[in-house]
Amino acid sequence: MDHLIEPHGGTLCDLRVSEDRAEALKAASLDYPSLTLSDRQLCDLELLVNGGFSPLTGFLGEEDYQGVVERCRLADGTVWPMPITLDVTEETAAGLEVGAPVALRDAEGFMLAVLHVEEAYRPDRAREAEAVFGTTDRHHPGVAYLLDHSGPVYLGGRVEGVQLPLHYDFTELRLTPAEVRAEFARRGWRRVVAFQTRNPMHRAHQELTLRAASEQEAGLLIHPVVGMTKPGDIDHYTRVRCYQALAEHYPDKMMTLSLLPLAMRMGGPREALWHALIRKNYGCTHFIVGRDHAGPGKNGDGEDFYGPYDAQALVAEYAHELGIRMVPFQEMAYVEERAEYLPVDEIPSDATVKKISGTEVRRRLREGLDIPEWFSYPNVVAELRRSHPPKHKQGLTIFFTGLSGSGKSTVANVLLARFRELGGRPVTLLDGDIVRQNLSSELGFSRDHRNLNVRRIGFVASEITKNGGIAICAPIAPYRGVREENRQLIEGYGGFVEVHVKTPLEVCEARDRKGLYAKARAGQITEFTGIDDPYEAPVDPEVAIDTTDLTPMEAAQEVLFHLENEGYLR
Repeated sequence: MDHLIEPHGGTLCDLRVSEDRAEALKAASLDYPSLTLSDRQLCDLELLVNGGFSPLTGFLGEEDYQGVVERCRLADGTVWPMPITLDVTEETAAGLEVGAPVALRDAEGFMLAVLHVEEAYRPDRAREAEAVFGTTDRHHPGVAYLLDHSGPVYLGGRVEGVQLPLHYDFTELRLTPAEVRAEFARRGWRRVVAFQTRNPMHRAHQELTLRAASEQEAGLLIHPVVGMTKPGDIDHYTRVRCYQALAEHYPDKMMTLSLLPLAMRMGGPREALWHALIRKNYGCTHFIVGRDHAGPGKNGDGEDFYGPYDAQALVAEYAHELGIRMVPFQEMAYVEERAEYLPVDEIPSDATVKKISGTEVRRRLREGLDIPEWFSYPNVVAELRRSHPPKHKQGLTIFFTGLSGSGKSTVANVLLARFRELGGRPVTLLDGDIVRQNLSSELGFSRDHRNLNVRRIGFVASEITKNGGIAICAPIAPYRGVREENRQLIEGYGGFVEVHVKTPLEVCEARDRKGLYAKARAGQITEFTGIDDPYEAPVDPEVAIDTTDLTPMEAAQEVLFHLENEGYLR
């Protein structure tokens, strides 16, 4: 494989140890402290261990970290744009010792690697967000993760890999950098164009990649991300089936497909530079950077975080050091008169241009509407429809929220009976009191415990929704933040309809069927929602009803009207 491009830094840093060393580490790890890695940390570890992050040999120490954040360079001057760090809580850090080994484990307890802790440091995460992402706006998913979910202490040190994280899906496509390079060598490819994607590919993407490979007289690697992507993206199982379907329409032997277990940061320009270096490690000589590469969408002011070609500009700035060449591409559009796709800057001004946005594709899938063949191949659309049926066949969560006594449970029970009467989809009621008895009996009523209870409800509802059922949830759920967490979780699998039962406090208190308000007023119950604990009303619920002057049947009918109007019922 000497004819292939050198890995970044000159050496492919496969960190897996020998079998004898692995067995010794496994035995010794019984006496090591352990860290259970998050999904994002698992993705980072896998690409460290398999060499995808060459020349890194572990999680960044402080000097390397500062160089990456401030200058896109490691301490030795090597270009590297994205901090690869292992974040932990203060409590976890206090139980670790610099200079000692730590076992890195997955959620099931499998020991994947050993980290030799060389440093523990406390970064300025706001500065990291500003430098790496160009913003501290939490509408940016990378910023939100960094500021709200990552730990305040970073551990730096060398990693010894015992085994790669376990995957049971598409195993034949989960190739390491060394395996991808071997495949290129087997095919006799000296030049390889890589294409990065986190979305399904349609005919415009196919035309773009074909043009790129043809112009460079190169083979083509379709290299989609199957680690963490942008919240709300189509799941990777569906996407990979779509890629496999699209592969049938490429010329024979010119394309190969492999999966990349990357946790994206949606970092725009820096992410594009990072993606290019990773593909260099996989043996690619060219990398396609298109419009708004790895863009996270819009900021809090409704503006794009990055310009459409900022990513191309940054990659071009480092071109003389990268070793992998950028193939810049503009957006492609279908020209009706020519029955073909063209880059937008090549389209005549009088041409009839057809485009369908990703939002429009999702709408057509939800509504069961046609997706034309000029946009995507029928076998690709068929795969999308398998996982994204029309709304009236999707799973659905109806999430009631409101004060105690507002009528949530009663209306939810009416709705349960109506759905069972209609038939067609299994339906489950997750009432607040029932969940407390069966799932959360050990929890109290502190803010943390209430949030945990609502998260449990959200998890169960997400599983019901994922499998095509209807979940009706009726907790008080007083805090807005955890309700939004549930929305984000569930909308990845189906519909989510928030119903605010906004019956006023005085009406709820007058009903007081359980005597709870009287006990709260008397001080016999503390942390009672609406009395000495706040209720954060939804800002923009799909349905808002006040049961003061509505019967339960009338209130339930308001919900049913909304579901019919939105296409969830037929």
